Amino acid sequence: MTRPTAQQIIEALDLAPAQTCGYVRVSYANDVRLAEGVLPEPFQSARPLGTALYFLVAPEAPVKLHRIRNDQLYHYYSGDPLELLLLMADGTSQRHTIGPDILAGHEVQLLIPGGTFHTARVAGDWFLGGSTEWPGVVPEDVELGDADALAQRHPDVAELIRTYPLPRS
Repeated sequence: MTRPTAQQIIEALDLAPAQTCGYVRVSYANDVRLAEGVLPEPFQSARPLGTALYFLVAPEAPVKLHRIRNDQLYHYYSGDPLELLLLMADGTSQRHTIGPDILAGHEVQLLIPGGTFHTARVAGDWFLGGSTEWPGVVPEDVELGDADALAQRHPDVAELIRTYPLPRS
């Protein structure tokens, strides 16, 4: 079997361009809806109990610097490794690689704690993964990052932050 192209995967999974992470399709949103005000801050708006999505990252469609309020669990499905930079709320940072080579230290799942700014780039042609979130994500949960402000808060990786794809206004 020959390796599919990114475009073939995008078409097969019906993925669409996304503001924060390449191409995306929400694959699941729980039918159980949490009513407004049921959850503590910052999850005051109504939302599904949980959500899941597919995402494809390519050099021309990267993961931009962003955070969501919700915990996210990234999953590796296919393709090349994804190199992530996590900017933790306490001022520390973490680097992870999600990919197929477990023996080389790749992870096939990675928890990104809610409120963690992160960005990523593919180490190759394309990465296909998934993300599950709880509680479910709604648009106001997503925030694009300010690279300059985050570089000040994380001076140990300030230059590295700028090597990753940055959000555009």
